[in-house]
Amino acid sequence: MTVLYLEALVAIGLALSALMAGAWVVQQKTGNSGWVDTIWTFSLGLTGAAASLWSVDGAEANARQWLVAALVVAWSVRLGSHIAARSRHIGDDPRYAAFAKDWGADAPKKMFVFLQQQAYGSIPLVFAIFVAARAPAGDLRLQDWLGILILVIGIAGEGLADSQLKAFRQNPANKGQVCDAGLWGWSRHPNYFFEWFGWLAYPVIAIPFADPLSYPWGYAALLAPLFMYWILVHLTGIPPLEEQMLKSRGERYKAYQARTSKFFPLPPGNPVSRGPATS
Repeated sequence: MTVLYLEALVAIGLALSALMAGAWVVQQKTGNSGWVDTIWTFSLGLTGAAASLWSVDGAEANARQWLVAALVVAWSVRLGSHIAARSRHIGDDPRYAAFAKDWGADAPKKMFVFLQQQAYGSIPLVFAIFVAARAPAGDLRLQDWLGILILVIGIAGEGLADSQLKAFRQNPANKGQVCDAGLWGWSRHPNYFFEWFGWLAYPVIAIPFADPLSYPWGYAALLAPLFMYWILVHLTGIPPLEEQMLKSRGERYKAYQARTSKFFPLPPGNPVSRGPATS
């Protein structure tokens, strides 16, 4: 059994590496780094679905494997389509453009290394999907349905946040303003929050609540929400985006930071998790 999981780790890593090498080629040829996130999202969906349905000793995929594969494909199609639609209308993603500017003449080489780091850093996400699909119980359990509900809420919440932001930006009267409509009045990054929330589905499916020690590998699924929280809140999500917003919106964004929760949705003005004003 251990060999199977180690083989899965290697296969997942190689697949993600190859797919993100393809993302680098697209980025270099188009000059639009927005496609990087699109390809990353579809790559996770493809690799996650393949990992879920991976046949062992010729055995047919069971109901849980198909369920987990369907969940990751639904997530990938929704988010990937959204990012693709956005990428068609931009010249370059501001975050990656800032990296390229800092890297100077070494930008192509360093971008390749960066995307490979992103590929290998994504292994915990796909491995969480794999161990959830391999949960040993036969028929679907209540916690499998709870996992479905969690992912549906995550996808729906993120979709609502994206649509509210799009509607705000399309109103000419809001030019130069900071969106605080709807969910954006409760969190500065509600789309990121719901993205993170959806990844809780996999540990809920993977960890056997009725017999917590019967499937130790299931606890590896906790890596997905932990890793996603780290990259969204502390690495490539909130920090560069808020730095960009402070440059473009200045005092308006500082005021927004002061009254709005940084990540977890809270009533406006709640001081519990606003985060520092320059975060």
